[in-house]
Amino acid sequence: MDGRWWSNTSMGWPRPGVALVAGLFWAGAMTGCGSDVQVRGAALVPLPAEVVTGEGAFTLGTATAISVPAEAAGVAGHLAFAVEEATGRRPERRSGGEIRLALGAGTGAEGYELTVDDDGIVIRAQTEAGLFYGVQTLRQLLPQRADGEAVRVPAVRIADRPRFPWRGAMLDVARHFLPVAEVKRYIDLMAAYKLNVLHLHLTDDQGWRLAIEGWPALTEIGAASQVGGGRGGFYTADDYRDLVAYARARFVDVVPEIDLPGHTNAALASYAELNCDGRRRDPYTGIEVGFSALCVGSPQTDRFVSEVIAEVARLTPGRYIHVGGDEVRELSEPEYTRFMERAQEIVGGTGKRMAVWQEAGRARLLPGTIVQYWKADEDPGVVADAVRQGAKVVMSPASRVYLDMKYDSWTHVGQDWAGMVEVADSYEWDPATLIEGVGAAAVLGVEAPLWTETVGGFDDLTYLAFPRLPAVAEVAWTPQERRSFDVFAPRLAAQAGQWKRWGLNYHESPQIPWKR
Repeated sequence: MDGRWWSNTSMGWPRPGVALVAGLFWAGAMTGCGSDVQVRGAALVPLPAEVVTGEGAFTLGTATAISVPAEAAGVAGHLAFAVEEATGRRPERRSGGEIRLALGAGTGAEGYELTVDDDGIVIRAQTEAGLFYGVQTLRQLLPQRADGEAVRVPAVRIADRPRFPWRGAMLDVARHFLPVAEVKRYIDLMAAYKLNVLHLHLTDDQGWRLAIEGWPALTEIGAASQVGGGRGGFYTADDYRDLVAYARARFVDVVPEIDLPGHTNAALASYAELNCDGRRRDPYTGIEVGFSALCVGSPQTDRFVSEVIAEVARLTPGRYIHVGGDEVRELSEPEYTRFMERAQEIVGGTGKRMAVWQEAGRARLLPGTIVQYWKADEDPGVVADAVRQGAKVVMSPASRVYLDMKYDSWTHVGQDWAGMVEVADSYEWDPATLIEGVGAAAVLGVEAPLWTETVGGFDDLTYLAFPRLPAVAEVAWTPQERRSFDVFAPRLAAQAGQWKRWGLNYHESPQIPWKR
């Protein structure tokens, strides 16, 4: 799909996201983990917490109108486009419309209730976010445009809320730069499956991707490279604000990552004073890790880190800034822990909270810090230690949810250092029991990283993400006791037709019963 299409707007509301999340329909029946889940014709991913069918149906016609309270104006466009996709006509918005959004207490911060009966459709939620997620479910209940035929939605009542508040995906734009339009496309795909955090890995050895006021060489030099050579690229402050706003319109928070104190060759190539020997490094286009580190403890490095984090905080309305902390092999243990504690102080001074990879659990952490678990082959005790300090954990075990891992030995793109990761591997695990000493209360959520060392374009990106990204989304959203891969697989297979309409390149895993 053309990037211009993804970024255009109409009637004051965003078209790109809603176009991506139009209905998913299956001619069979969906059976969940209990007998209460019998939604004829619908393949819902992620599976809602409770689904009860009824008698009858609501028929959408060209005269069907929507009703949206003024307080939920941000969701109106998403609902309107979903109805247009089903009926071929943009619905009128008026009081008393047959499809109604309503705000009210009792569903939780992101929960919703969706009711379909003969008289219409009502989505009720406590917040706009809840209404938005209800609209995503409605879109999966609706077929695509019916070419003038009546659209019938079977009677159903869905009561739903997420298991975890952090349901994330990470995009590495440092190894290979992704233009704004492609990041927006990925945000649309995330929103379709109720993911709500985009972790944007903005800096690494191979490239620096965000303009920082007062440090122009970061983009003049540091942004000009990427893995394998090529032009690289970067986001201006306006580009970044645009991405953040686009994500927030889809109830996705952007968590920017400035990877420190290692993975910093792009910065070291930009400014000599960040190196202890006072010499700039050469730009790097390989994929090895662990060879770079800032000259920690120097006044120049402290000023650099302080000003960079302050600028990122100024541009980011969300609560968190990720400062990396992973794979630092060029510093002593005291140097490393002192730096991470200083970085935490700097982040806190901006009013934000710090997120870090699991290695930073060796430092003294403030309560509320986010520690991201990823290295399943190392002692997870450092994560449990972080939890004892009051940290929360985001689960990203590489052997389960690293989307850049190959599916099998024949996969044409991706890596295999964490093993082969098939769809069932991404689905069949419980974040609350993965690490001894880290129970459900300490788990903030789940995140699926996608590193781009081998990614040559957006088709490679979606091939690696689909169908595993929806699997991770269900892990993060659906109650553990209601999940079963045998039930998930046919629901996932039913969505392939929509992926084709979206123009997605995806992997036809042999574990999924695709419809031919």
